[in-house]
Amino acid sequence: MRPARRGDSAACAAVGRHWPASVGGMERIDLPDDPAGAVGWGDPTIIARCGMDSPSPTTDECIDANGIGWVARPLPDGMAFVSYGRDPAIEVLVPRQYSPEPLILGAFADAARALPDTGHHCR
Repeated sequence: MRPARRGDSAACAAVGRHWPASVGGMERIDLPDDPAGAVGWGDPTIIARCGMDSPSPTTDECIDANGIGWVARPLPDGMAFVSYGRDPAIEVLVPRQYSPEPLILGAFADAARALPDTGHHCR
C-alpha cells in the first residue's frame, strides 16, 4: 500500500492518538512496511489510513456512523470508506469477511473527530 499523500501531516499525527485499540474484537497489529498514517486490525486485515484527500460533494453512498459521514465505495474483496467532511480524510478498507462492512465504522469515530471539520455532512 502506498502512503496517503498527507499521512505525515500534523493532523494525522493527532489522529494516531485516537486509533481504536480494537476493531470488531480484533486487536491492533503492526503493518509490514507501514506507511505513515496507516494502521491495521485482524486477519484478514482491516486497514485505516489518515491523510487522504477529503471527498468533494458526491452522489456516492454516504453513511453516517456515530455522527461521522463516510463515503462508501465497493471493492472486489470488500468495501472502502473515506470520511466525509474532514480534511485530511481517513480511509478504512474492510475485507468482505467482515460483512456488513459499515458496522466497523463506529470504531473510527473518535479518530475522525480529531480531524478538522469542513462543515460538509451526509444528507
